[in-house]
Amino acid sequence: MHYISTRGHAAAQNFSEILLAGLAPDGGLYLPDAYPQVSGAELDAWRKLSYADLAFEILSRFATDIPAEDLRALVRKTYSAEVYCNGREGEDAALITPLCTLEEKDGGKLMLQALSNGPTLAFKDMAMQLLGNLFEYTLRRQDAELNILGATSGDTGSAAEYAMRGKKGIRVFMLSPHRKMSAFQTAQMFSLQDENIFNIAVEGVFDDCQDMVKAVSNDLAYKGAQKIGTVNSINWARVVAQVVYYFRGYLLATTSNEQKVSFTVPSGNFGNVCAGHIARMMGLPIDQLVVATNENDVLDEFFRTGIYRVRKSSETYHTTSPSMDISKASNFERFIYDLLGRDGERVAALFRKVETHGGFDLSGGPGSDGDEFAKVAQYGFVSGKSIHQDRLATIRDVHARYGLTIDTHTADGVKVARECIKPGVPMIVLETALPAKFNETIQEALGHDAERPHGFENIESLPQRFVVMPADAAQVKQYIAVHTGL
Repeated sequence: MHYISTRGHAAAQNFSEILLAGLAPDGGLYLPDAYPQVSGAELDAWRKLSYADLAFEILSRFATDIPAEDLRALVRKTYSAEVYCNGREGEDAALITPLCTLEEKDGGKLMLQALSNGPTLAFKDMAMQLLGNLFEYTLRRQDAELNILGATSGDTGSAAEYAMRGKKGIRVFMLSPHRKMSAFQTAQMFSLQDENIFNIAVEGVFDDCQDMVKAVSNDLAYKGAQKIGTVNSINWARVVAQVVYYFRGYLLATTSNEQKVSFTVPSGNFGNVCAGHIARMMGLPIDQLVVATNENDVLDEFFRTGIYRVRKSSETYHTTSPSMDISKASNFERFIYDLLGRDGERVAALFRKVETHGGFDLSGGPGSDGDEFAKVAQYGFVSGKSIHQDRLATIRDVHARYGLTIDTHTADGVKVARECIKPGVPMIVLETALPAKFNETIQEALGHDAERPHGFENIESLPQRFVVMPADAAQVKQYIAVHTGL
């Protein structure tokens, strides 16, 4: 398996070569030169597998340069009931990402796939724990070290830091928008005292943090000298690890490969739902991929109109589902590459236009950049939007009907899923995080605190270690250089 850039000018590389790289040298994102196809017979055989063994079957098609016995050991080390238990016992813990049915109505079934049972209580752990083990394994083979530069709107940062803390040869420099995460999310990151963890609070929004990561990654001389790598979903390994739970959800929800399911995915940076797109391209019988946004609705706007219009920092809302407070979806480029028939030159031109004109238009209307919006339905994408009052109403409704408390992002997903569900096609909402991470809104919705897993009772009172910095890539470069000594 070889990997190519969405912008067409980077040499093909193998999995281990792009694992540590993040962006391609031409500024594009890596994708496989062709998606591996999964047969019905393979799907049937996979129904009997543990999560770890399913992960091996899928990942081995992408990481073809890692010896099979090594990859199998890595996924079994990662996907264990001990890592993803959160106090659960028995069958649910062994399933890693169990499904539950919320409701059945008019022939439609609404289901929830639990993805938040990892160490930081968010779905990001599903990929990040594997990434930590892959990084350590690869660096050990190369006798090398890595300085990870990442950006987070809330959950990526803590998932990365928990996965990388104490790992030999790895330092983590994590950018986050200053005072724009929940108190729990902030404490999860800033309370870590490990010597290889550096938290940088940026005076701006998430998109400013993400732009700084891209600016550093595009400085190829600096990136090479400082051994910079990424853990954001621009990193291909992050995305492909998430493909696994789409297969798992499908196999748990069906009894025959003749059946289809749909997935609703709370979305900001497009990484999570991009994994669903890849699973569908591999042959997984997915009917719809429903993109659920919050008030920052750049993706919903595109999937309704064909116009991709990024917002300025001043136009990005600070909401009660803050991990989706994103107005420039980095992974969207991977889907656009497929939508445009893998035309790297055209993708590069469109995303240059994003930087110079703030977006592009594929609606086919007067003055548009193309007419590919008509093809979007072929890929199963639809979308919807949820705002604060929707979030509160959905949290209250799910709690009243089912005795279940969901977090704010999952509530966005449930609200939009209910609008898109079809008779006879199970709709699986991907859970985003445990509600304890957004306790302020749970209190507003339900009048009481969210339940906290053991070990997180007083996390906000722990000492915190971080620095505050303006949205200036030059300053973050200097900070990394000082703290690496390279």
